[in-house]
Amino acid sequence: MERANGHDRLAAAASQEALRALPSVERLATRAELAHLPPEARVRAARRVVEEARQALRSGAPVAPTPESLAGRALALADDALRPALRRIVNATGVLLHTNLGRATLAPSAARAVAAVAAGHANLEVDEETGGRGSRQAHVARLLCELTGAEDALVVNNNAAATFLPIAALAAGREVVLSRGQLVEIGGQFRLPDVIRSAGAILVEVGTTNRTRIGDYEAALTERTAMLLRVHPSNYRIVGFSEEAPLADLVRLGGEAGVCVADDIGSGALVDLAPFGLVDEPTANGSIAGGADLVWFSGDKLLGGPQAGILIGKARYIAPMKKHPLMRAIRPDKLTLAGLEATLRLYHAGRAWSEVPILRRIARPADDVREAAERVAASLRGEQASLRVEVVATDSEVGGGSLPGHRLPSWAVAVSDSGRGAGELGRRLRAAPTPVYGRIEKDRLLLDLRAVDADEEAWIPAAFTS
Repeated sequence: MERANGHDRLAAAASQEALRALPSVERLATRAELAHLPPEARVRAARRVVEEARQALRSGAPVAPTPESLAGRALALADDALRPALRRIVNATGVLLHTNLGRATLAPSAARAVAAVAAGHANLEVDEETGGRGSRQAHVARLLCELTGAEDALVVNNNAAATFLPIAALAAGREVVLSRGQLVEIGGQFRLPDVIRSAGAILVEVGTTNRTRIGDYEAALTERTAMLLRVHPSNYRIVGFSEEAPLADLVRLGGEAGVCVADDIGSGALVDLAPFGLVDEPTANGSIAGGADLVWFSGDKLLGGPQAGILIGKARYIAPMKKHPLMRAIRPDKLTLAGLEATLRLYHAGRAWSEVPILRRIARPADDVREAAERVAASLRGEQASLRVEVVATDSEVGGGSLPGHRLPSWAVAVSDSGRGAGELGRRLRAAPTPVYGRIEKDRLLLDLRAVDADEEAWIPAAFTS
């Protein structure tokens, strides 16, 4: 017992000596290794490192850390704290509109427009003729109407808001008729029946999961019916023994009954994607031409703009939404409007296919993707002798809840390492200064180049060496 007590006293004394040997926060913060950092960052990192060391010694750590190791730890913490949490990455997953990776990337002209408006004041809500209060919607409404043929347009902050607003403004306390085959749930457990009920409307389900006819809508009409709603199932497909009422039949029925016909087309294509094998995707202008009273869709999917919800249609249905109290809560900010306007101008000028990134990546020839994969593979072989690198044929998908089941032929760099598993390689690339995201197949890391632009290719081999 005495021997044990003696040992404890010696350990305690050693711990106290090690604690006294720790440098003060002020002394650690003035070391040369940290001199390039802002003063606040140096002190904050030094304080945290000294406290960590104290806790470790009090918990029985046998040796006090050296001043050099403490400074190195403080430098790492400071660098990590100064690095933005939200930053640019390389999307080599093969999913062009990856929800977790920010969906659509903006065209260079749109990015410049956002930066210009962000850097200074803007004429967001100014009538330039009178100098008085104007409408922020004016910057994009005319372009949307010209591109789609709609009478009026309204932009909100996302497509969930674009779904909620018209139901709340036009159908609260009344009935919304919807096919059972279109009772969709999208990411984040966003369920359309819940949205309709939350907006104060009454959902009337018609038909079955796989077959709904125009007669089902007609039988559901009552004096309380406010809206016939069609929803494009953009993130899934029903195939086989299935049927849906055509928009033309819904428009005829709605016109006869004096009921609004609304079309939620989801991904928001403004151009026909069929030439690239991506069929069955409705377009906004097609829905307007088909007679829909209201159409709504996303701005950051197939349109290729910033996150936004876009409503277009007849002025008598748009007008109540502009005045609804909810509009204040879901209106877009100046950065969204700047990016959207610049994107729409590319469509208006006929330059969308060459400059809007999502369209350019969809249209990108497979041979061009293969050449890019060969360039990246050659760079990896030259710098990373331990890696096994191959160029393999693969398929990309549009993603973002768009065009389910449709694939685009692509090429990828397949990387494996006898010393590391594919999961470890993936983690290494995600931890790089410019993170690279791929996907794992058959214990290989695949880096699909379809969504990787030429100026991003060099970041892939750099991620392996960081």
